Amino acid sequence: MPKNKGKGGKNRKRGKNEADDEKRELIFKEDGQEYAQVLRMLGNGRCDVMCIDGVKRLCHIRGKMHKKVWIAAGDIILVGLRDYQDDKADVILKYMSDEARLLKAYGELPENTRLNEGIVGDLDDDDDVFVFVVGSLFQLVLSNLRYISS
Repeated sequence: MPKNKGKGGKNRKRGKNEADDEKRELIFKEDGQEYAQVLRMLGNGRCDVMCIDGVKRLCHIRGKMHKKVWIAAGDIILVGLRDYQDDKADVILKYMSDEARLLKAYGELPENTRLNEGIVGDLDDDDDVFVFVVGSLFQLVLSNLRYISS
């Protein structure tokens, strides 16, 4: 049988994507749009976001971005607000990390916005830490914990 060397069929989607490194023009928000940070992905092309105006919204990822632009928790996105539903919005654009830093530098994003952290809700100082110990090291760890806590 001949070998498949071309990029036909499903192989077209699996080919090397070389367009990721290209710089693109920075897009600012317009009327009816807002900057937001993804809180969590819900599946089925939806996500919970916290908009810069302080409103938590349910966003729908539009079909052009679906399975082409991967969105994760903590990403900065541009959403289009709906006139008839204030608690829902549509994802228009995902900003790359360098674009998000530029938006923060230009004053478009508030100073308290945390970028490039992945998970928005990090561990706080009051969170408990569990230590699992197996075997004969148990006594050594207990003595070290008593020494550290005193």
